[in-house]
Amino acid sequence: MSPTPSLPFRLTSSAFGEGAAIPGRYTCDGPDHSPPLTIGGVPAGTAALAIVVRDPDARGWVHWVAYHVPASTHELPAGAAVAVLGPVGKTSWGTAGYRGPCPPSGTHRYVFTLYALSQALPLSGHPTADQVEAAARGRTLATTTLTGTYHH
Repeated sequence: MSPTPSLPFRLTSSAFGEGAAIPGRYTCDGPDHSPPLTIGGVPAGTAALAIVVRDPDARGWVHWVAYHVPASTHELPAGAAVAVLGPVGKTSWGTAGYRGPCPPSGTHRYVFTLYALSQALPLSGHPTADQVEAAARGRTLATTTLTGTYHH
């Protein structure tokens, strides 16, 4: 009997596809809830997950940081709360939690990066995305991204 090949690590959303427009309800033009996300193919040995959402068209503006998401998580419902995510970090607005797309002009891209971590990050409180990404170095088993766009 041959081993079953593992599925690729992936992040998808029922609200928008890769490269597609993010619906207004997940932005500053709506209730500003985080979109529903589905996580698949989590690598063996993953102890925790982390999520960072950045707008590369606004010099990496940070919209969401969650860094102790349980490795067993397969779905994050729309408006996922700390009870599901674990601790959350600071956005570029200086607030904790999700702040959706709100570009000042034009269409911007929003990159949801999911990290599979070999161990929980040695962080607490509300770290910045840079602090989470620095702590993830050497602990990252795999990453995957989902990119959406928005224009308002």
